Amino acid sequence: MESLVKFVQDEFVTKNDLPEFSAGDTITVYYEIKEGEKKRTQFFRGVVIQRRGSGSSETFTIKKMSGTVGVERIFPINLPAIQKIEVEKRGKVRRARIYYFRTLTGKKARIKEARR
Repeated sequence: MESLVKFVQDEFVTKNDLPEFSAGDTITVYYEIKEGEKKRTQFFRGVVIQRRGSGSSETFTIKKMSGTVGVERIFPINLPAIQKIEVEKRGKVRRARIYYFRTLTGKKARIKEARR
């Protein structure tokens, strides 16, 4: 049964051509929003907290600061509304899921930039 699900996902789910990014990177996601008849592009810029899952069901979580409030958003990798992803900065972190970043504020909430 699992092989059948994997086959259907591989055949019918459209794959987006996205750059490589991981936890700690600062990225900008451009996605399309439909409001009635109108379509517009909106972006969400923040730090990648985690990447979860594999294959077509993979998701990634981004956290941005909106004033003093942290806002997190989860995007599926194969979301058709995603137009492009730009990697702004590569971060140097030791973990694949940086949940501790949620509680940090001010100067402590900085991530060192990786040299790649």
